[in-house]
Amino acid sequence: MHSVPRFLMVACLAAVSTSSALSAQGDDLDWPCIQRKVPELSIGQIWTGPDLPPQATGWSKDEGVSKLVDDLAARRLPLAEAKEKINAYRDTLQSDQRPLHIAMLIQGLFDKMNGERSHVISGIARYAHRQRDLAASLRREGSALDAMRVRSDADQNQVTLRSEQLLLQTRIFQERVQSLTYVCEVPTLIEQRLYALVRMLADAPPAQ
Repeated sequence: MHSVPRFLMVACLAAVSTSSALSAQGDDLDWPCIQRKVPELSIGQIWTGPDLPPQATGWSKDEGVSKLVDDLAARRLPLAEAKEKINAYRDTLQSDQRPLHIAMLIQGLFDKMNGERSHVISGIARYAHRQRDLAASLRREGSALDAMRVRSDADQNQVTLRSEQLLLQTRIFQERVQSLTYVCEVPTLIEQRLYALVRMLADAPPAQ
């Protein structure tokens, strides 16, 4: 059994150090994304029309509106199909019902998707915190291996075993860093979808 080459260990731990250093954006050590952290959106960022009527907050009590909100919010539903669902629902409404129900849909989509977005952001922060802890653990193990190697009585089998384990853990760490770059895009995707859906609903203005 041969020891893992020293230069590979150095390269792996350098990658861990670099990824760790790049993980924090701004003052929040648990925010690893390039995108600016905005924990919650405001309705004014999404809806620029007249103020939504107070009754719109009761959207979850309307079975039809609640179900449509769930359907539209699902990212697996293409926006073209979402528009068809909106138009079909709008056609079922009496003219005097339309403004309030459209307002309820806008409020419902905002409440649901803003909540989902905030949940994802919280998950990213927890994920990044675990990554920082893992990076620190890998650096400690690397230092311990360095100390073990220079000892004249070092068990080379143990050195090799621990080196291979460290390489594996470093590879896992790097894969998680790569996955995080995709996860970081999710809040933006949710926000963009919410904005697109509200734009569709704006064709039938809510009650003033």
